[in-house]
This record gives sequence, C-alpha cells and structure tokens, in this order.
Amino acid sequence: MGDTVVKIENLVKKYKELTAVDHLSLEIRKGEVFGLLGPNGSGKTTTISCLLSLLAFDEGTIELFGKTMTPTSYDIKARIGIIPQNVAVFDELNVYENIDCFCGLYITDKAKRRQYVDEAIAFVGLQDFTKFKPKKLSGGLLRRLNIACGIAHKPELIILDEPTVAVDPQSRNKILEGIEELNKNGATVIYTTHYMEEVEQICSKIAIMDHGKKIAEGTSGELKRMIKNTETVTIEMDEPDQALVETLNRLESVYEVKWEAGKLKIYLAGGEHNLLDIMDLLRTSGVRFGQVTSELPTLNDVFLTITGKELRDKD
Repeated sequence: MGDTVVKIENLVKKYKELTAVDHLSLEIRKGEVFGLLGPNGSGKTTTISCLLSLLAFDEGTIELFGKTMTPTSYDIKARIGIIPQNVAVFDELNVYENIDCFCGLYITDKAKRRQYVDEAIAFVGLQDFTKFKPKKLSGGLLRRLNIACGIAHKPELIILDEPTVAVDPQSRNKILEGIEELNKNGATVIYTTHYMEEVEQICSKIAIMDHGKKIAEGTSGELKRMIKNTETVTIEMDEPDQALVETLNRLESVYEVKWEAGKLKIYLAGGEHNLLDIMDLLRTSGVRFGQVTSELPTLNDVFLTITGKELRDKD
C-alpha cells in the first residue's frame, strides 16, 4: 500500500441518464507516469474532477496517499499539483506574480517561496517573460505558465489534463520534456490526453477509456500485444492479379491482403523478416511497384480493434 499513490475502486458518476464514469477502477503507483487515453467525452476529465473531490460521485471509493479524499482534505491537496485543460491564471497579474500567488497557497516561508518560484520559471523557460501579463503571451507560453503555477510548490502527484491542446510543436516538445524531468525528480504523474503519440512517448502505464469505462490497461507494449496485427506493409502498385494475392496470403505471418486506391496493404501477425520476404516475393513475381512502407501497430490500432472507431472520432 505504501507505493500506491492513487486508488480508485468502482467509481460511478452520473448526470441524470448519462453515466460519465462507469465502475472505473485504477491503481497508480509511486513514480509512474500514468496515461489516461481516450477520445473527447470518454470520461477522463470527469474522473480527474472526482479524484480531486471537485465533483461528488455516485458510487465507489477514492484514496490518495492511503487516505480517503474529501473536499476538505487540505493535507492531501497540498501534495498535489493540478494543470487543468483550460488555462487557469489571473489576467491582472504578470507571469511572476501568478506563479508566486499559486505557490503561496502552499509555501508560506517567503525565502523558500521566492526560490521555488524562480525554479518554476526556469523549469518552463519563462525567464524572459516574467513581467508579461497572460494576454501578451502566445498559446504555448500560456500553457507553460499554467504548468509553472501547478508545479511551483513541488508536489508529489502532478495531474495534467490535456496540457498540449492547441500549442505549437516547439511548446509541445518543451512540455513533454518537462513532464519527463518532473518524473525523474520523483513526481508521480497522471496525464490525460487523446494524443496517442504523447502517451507512447512519456507514459510508463496506460489506461484506455471509452464511454466512461476502462477498456484496456497496461504498458504500451502490453496493449499492442492484445491485438492480432504486429505489422502492416503498404505497397504502391496497380491492382494485383489473384495469383499474387494468393501467394502473399500463403506467407506464414500474413493474415489479410487488401488492395484499395492504388495501394496494396498486407497485414501480418508475428514473424521476423516480413518485409524482406514480401520484397523477395514481389521481385521474383516480376511485379512493378512503387513506394513500400512498413508500420508497426499504434495505440489507435488497439482502440480501433476494441471499439471499432478511431481514438479521435467524435462521440
């Protein structure tokens, strides 16, 4: 139990007829970067709001650091840093004043607070913008300010809800690198997003949600091993004759071959030299072809296999 930072059991949250979170159970251990992955409307933000006792829930239990979380659990809340999806800073305060204000909620010693604020500013790279007010910042810099306000007091548990939405690639990379650095420095991280590539990059464990339910959980590799496909080879070519399709289908690892819109797609399960075997077969068959690409499965493929829709589909 000592290594368990978050424990959610059979969480249910309803809005009249809508069940936003449906008997969700999660356990997040110290030092993990835990990804909550799912499309918009899957229940990620509602789960976080219940976790923080910002929302009352209908069934289940929530414990943080081995204690039951309640709206008045201020000792627990002091150990948490929250970076919400919508930027939450004070427009009338500049960058330094905003971070100082949020840090001051938890750190009363003035010298320590000044040190923590300076370290947070350096951490997110806002040294040149300390006197800027939020309205003068770009979207990416505003997101960085949002993060600095949430982590300045050096929390043990950091919760980030869609922190890279609508930011430029440079700021996105800066944010992701920052999260990895926070984790290396000892923080446990909960990261909610619908960007699968971000989850694959930084998360040590992942739970995939859809319609309020946890539909799969594990490491990125474990989740991908849940599905049949291990590789997809795509070849640009004219429509192949049936004999070639049948020959490809006889390869040991091939389980499906499709031709569509000038591309032949070959789906494989297992095997070590699939691309070489396919290229050798094409050359010996004398078939003319163009570009050949090989793709490994993604978390979107896992989601598509389980639910029948893309991760970024609208509900």
